[in-house]
Amino acid sequence: QVQVVESGGGLVQEGGSLRLSCTASGLTSDDATMGWFRQLPGKEREGVACVSGSGGGTAYTDSVMGRFTISRDNAKKAVYLQMNKLTPEDTAMYYCASSVYPYCGAYWRAGHNFAFWGQGTQVTISS
Repeated sequence: QVQVVESGGGLVQEGGSLRLSCTASGLTSDDATMGWFRQLPGKEREGVACVSGSGGGTAYTDSVMGRFTISRDNAKKAVYLQMNKLTPEDTAMYYCASSVYPYCGAYWRAGHNFAFWGQGTQVTISS
């Protein structure tokens, strides 16, 4: 049984930083493609960052480019999202997910290729 668990959310002031962590247990491979997504109530889910299982290539949505960094530690089966220069627009529930494909692909932001999802961790940025 696959279990994805996020942690590290919280309340920070604008301009601050947070580091989200995600662990995935029960996966058949240690290098599954992993992604971070976020969602506000009543809004569509948004792909934030993705790291490919094969080769470790990364992809980001435009609004976080240069501020967020996704990384992974295959030995720990963990994925991280370092978030810097946070703004109130980054406030959302953040979800970690594992894909069944070895690469992020061109349409990773939609999340359709991600089969296993965590429960989410809340990130709130105050102005």
